[in-house]
Amino acid sequence: MMDDSQKHRILMVSDFFYPNFGGVENHIYYLSQCLLKLGHKVVVATHAYGNRSGVRYMTGGLKVYYIPWSPFVMQNTLPTFYGLLPIIRTILIRERITVVHGHQAFSTFCHEALMHARTMGYKVVFTDHSLYGFADVGSIHMNKVLQFTLADVSQAICVSHTSKENTVLRSGLPPEKVFVVPNAVDTAIFKPAVDRPSGSEIVIVVISRLVYRKGVDLLVEVIPEVCRLHPNVRFIIGGDGPKRVRLEEMREKHSLQDRVEMLGAVQHVQVRSVLISGHIFLNSSLTEAFCIAILEAASCGLLTVSTRVGGVPEVLPDEMIVLAEPDPGDMVHAIQKAISMLPKIDPQAMHNRMRELYNWHDVAKRTEIVYDRAFKCSNQNLLERLSRYSLNIIGTIYL
Repeated sequence: MMDDSQKHRILMVSDFFYPNFGGVENHIYYLSQCLLKLGHKVVVATHAYGNRSGVRYMTGGLKVYYIPWSPFVMQNTLPTFYGLLPIIRTILIRERITVVHGHQAFSTFCHEALMHARTMGYKVVFTDHSLYGFADVGSIHMNKVLQFTLADVSQAICVSHTSKENTVLRSGLPPEKVFVVPNAVDTAIFKPAVDRPSGSEIVIVVISRLVYRKGVDLLVEVIPEVCRLHPNVRFIIGGDGPKRVRLEEMREKHSLQDRVEMLGAVQHVQVRSVLISGHIFLNSSLTEAFCIAILEAASCGLLTVSTRVGGVPEVLPDEMIVLAEPDPGDMVHAIQKAISMLPKIDPQAMHNRMRELYNWHDVAKRTEIVYDRAFKCSNQNLLERLSRYSLNIIGTIYL
């Protein structure tokens, strides 16, 4: 199925892609652009976003199929099992695809496409971008779905070693089939300001979706205490979500309107301009597989304070980040430590370090190795595939 130059024809599939913004969307876009530069053909398939339906072309000739399927909940399409088969089959044949690469465990579009691709004999690769638990009802059932759909995946990718351990436990995949390929940051866009914010005022920046998983309830307790201890500290909060009301109530209760600025939703093109207005970036997530946001902040020269959760401790060197337990008191202590470290921070040196550590071209080359490994995997016959599926079905019924 591969030509003489050993170039792949890749179909990226996920419910999450532009014009929606997030870590998965950025990962697919930047990875696709770099794979195109390496000489591979890349096509993206996702569901329609509003009136964006049909075939569109993006930078570098990236072809995107916006399949006329409406999202059902949280940008996910309704699970149909076989509803996508005719469309996916047409794309696979028309584009002469050799590898199907699905992204994100909660993407129903991804799981259906991977299942149909394996049925048609294609090599499939899956990338998991998040961490999920084992105890709550949603995670239990999601893990069973993952075990079923990934029963005969060729290879898998995780964005951190913690994420790999989590995925192996949840899906039952052999560890030797799972590779760790981190995210990266576009350092050409996220670069420090020419002049660092001056004056005695210290600005702490928060850019996040304002939801429970991002630790907004922690911020509600941390911000008033930091403002009380440090009169020269000001907060800038960018993002929107159901938890925004709690932050606004906190601001009113403690009369911090002049010290806590709420920006609302921030477009990705404006993120750098918000980051370079601050000195410290604060991440209060309760769970995180990697966190691209702290890469972007570090690339802009900001010292990071983050909760010690998931794969976050793997992301930055110790001199660039102060870690804290997801506890208000420990986070306040970490912010105080970061404030004392600020005079020693060189934003340009930090940016140069990030440029060496994280590069999308390096991510693409490492992903290319995974594709090559996928092609070395032997094809399972129908009986072998059915036996693996049946074991997972029995486990689901037993549950």
